[in-house]
Order: sequence, then C-alpha cells, then structure tokens
Amino acid sequence: MAGVGAAGWIMLRHSGGPTQAAAVEAVPAVGVQPVVAKGVNQSFEFVGHVKAVEKVDVRARVEGFLEKVLFREGQDVKAGDLLYQIEKIQFQALVDQARANLVAAEATAVNAKLDHTRAVELGKQNFSSAAHVDHAQAALATATGRMLQMKAALVQAEVNLGYTDIRSPIDGRIGRTAYTAGNLVNPASGVLATIVSQDPVYVQFPVSVRDLEIIREARRREGGLAKVEIRLRLSNGRDYPERGTWNFTDPQVSPHTDSLLMRGTVPNPERALSDGQFVTAIIQERREEPKLVVPHAALQVDQSGYYALIVDGEHKVQQRRVRVGAKHEADMLVLSGLREGDLVIVDGIQKVRPGQTVRETVLSADAGG
Repeated sequence: MAGVGAAGWIMLRHSGGPTQAAAVEAVPAVGVQPVVAKGVNQSFEFVGHVKAVEKVDVRARVEGFLEKVLFREGQDVKAGDLLYQIEKIQFQALVDQARANLVAAEATAVNAKLDHTRAVELGKQNFSSAAHVDHAQAALATATGRMLQMKAALVQAEVNLGYTDIRSPIDGRIGRTAYTAGNLVNPASGVLATIVSQDPVYVQFPVSVRDLEIIREARRREGGLAKVEIRLRLSNGRDYPERGTWNFTDPQVSPHTDSLLMRGTVPNPERALSDGQFVTAIIQERREEPKLVVPHAALQVDQSGYYALIVDGEHKVQQRRVRVGAKHEADMLVLSGLREGDLVIVDGIQKVRPGQTVRETVLSADAGG
C-alpha cells in the first residue's frame, strides 16, 4: 500500500510486515545547454533614418494663374520634365514689347553713330566745332547705353517667360501638389510640390565616440574605413537585401550625447526605402572571433535586467546576472556573468527557483527553447 503525504513525501507500506516509511523528495527535471564559445562577428546597431540624396521644393518664380498641372501625384519624374505651366500671354507680351524697344534703341544707336562719324569728319575739316563733336559723342554714348538697357530688358522678359514652364530639376518621385489649375501662384505661394530622389538613398545615424573608435580599429585591421559595409533592418524586423557603404562622418561631436552623425549610401532599386523612414543600421565586423554565446531561451528579464538560471556541480539552481550583446542567430552574445561550460536552463525554467535541487538533462542546440 502506498500513500501520498504532505509536501510531496511518498509513504511506502510493505504488506505482511511492519510499516516502513521512506522519504523521497520529488526532484523536477530541466533541460540544460552548456555555454559555448563560437566564432562570431561583433556587430553594432544604431537607430537611423533614410534621407534622400537629393530633395527639391518646387516653387513658382513668377506670378500668374496656373494653366496646367502636368504630372500625377506620386509618379517618378525625370530632370527637365514639365510639371506646371503658368499662363503665358502676359509674359509673351512683355517679351514682344522688350524686343520692339530693343529694335528702336538699336536704330537710335545706329543714327547716333552716323551723326558722330559725320561730326568728327567735319571737325577735321574745320566745318564743325569741337562742341558739336562732343555733343555727337555724348549722344552716341547715350544711345549705346539705352540699347544695352533694352537688351537686358529683353533677356529678363525672356527669362520670366521661361519661368512660366516649371520643370523638374532632378530625377525622383514627386509628392502631392499644393495647387491645382486655375489658382494664382507667385514666389510667395510656398512649395508647389516636393521631389525626392529615389536611388540611391542615404541612411544617417548617430554613433558614440567609443563605438566609432572600436569600428575604426576593426576596419584598420580589415583594410580601411572605405570598405565599411552597412546592413539595414526594417521596422517589421526583416533584413533589407541591399548593402550600403559608409561614406561620411560628421567632423563635429555633439556635446550633449558624445556622438557624431554618420552616413552611408544604400541602393534602393525597388523603391522600398522612403525619405524620412526609420531603420536599424548595423555595422558588423568581417573577421570572426571566439565569443561566449547563450541560447536566447535561457535568458529571463526583470527590472534589474537580464539573468539566467544555471545548474551547478551539486545539481542546484543558481541565478546569474548577465550582460548581453547583440543577437547572433538563435543565440545572444554574453559580455559578462557566465563562463564557458556553465549549464544554463533552457527548458523547465518556470518550474524551478534558485537554490532548488534539480535533475538536469543536457539538450542539443536544436532542442533548446
């Protein structure tokens, strides 16, 4: 006969003999994995945002009524594409008027030149006074100046006429239009539309001076800063397939954060990245070095940070505070708190507590978590 007493003790009774009690404490079973050293690439992660290489705010440079809006909001445009057309008639009239004024000024200048030539010849023959020659020379200078003024006025009128055609200065994607056909626009109207270039794009992120020195030292061993590769992780957790290249470091350190701005150029052939988008920028060492890793399933977190439960040589549970680094596949890098060979609990963590005796089973890496 057997009976179960309090606190998990099992009472054994042998039939036909005296009652014999044996106390056997129930020992929970847990699955463990050893902390091991793996060849990993140290990586640094930064919060960055995407920035267009080129960005243009389209504005009106002359005043007039919008006659045509010649694009679809959100479409790709090429440099030189016609975007808006302002009513031309008044500007064409000013060009015609300036051209007519120039013709008249040129005629006056030709006549003044002839008068001056005649006055000079007559002066040589003493048939004209010096005052008359001076007057003719002054008239020629005045006519020439007037002609130059009319040429400048014609150029300005033609430029203003050209401004009635508002064209894209860059290749890129155009946003929404602030004005539609029929509206009066002028230089004070503000931005008509914004164009941002699409491929490639910049990714900008702040880097602490300490991390920058580590990255630079690693890159000096690997061939120089020009080869720094930047990987991106999108907000949905997926890795962006294209790799970027580090191309700029701000020479000024922020006195508030002890960091400086860094920038990389990233291909964007599928237009998956947009100006202003937040991403995670990752810089990873190329050379592998042995580092301690722990299965992600072994880590617990509370208000004080990460910790892991290990099983010691006496089969008792101990709690270890752990400082972890970046994620490496299914593991986390261990910066401090654990040693190689420590048996961390990955299965049955919820059933045990520090100080408790357990029966551990070493699991393969594939069985963890």
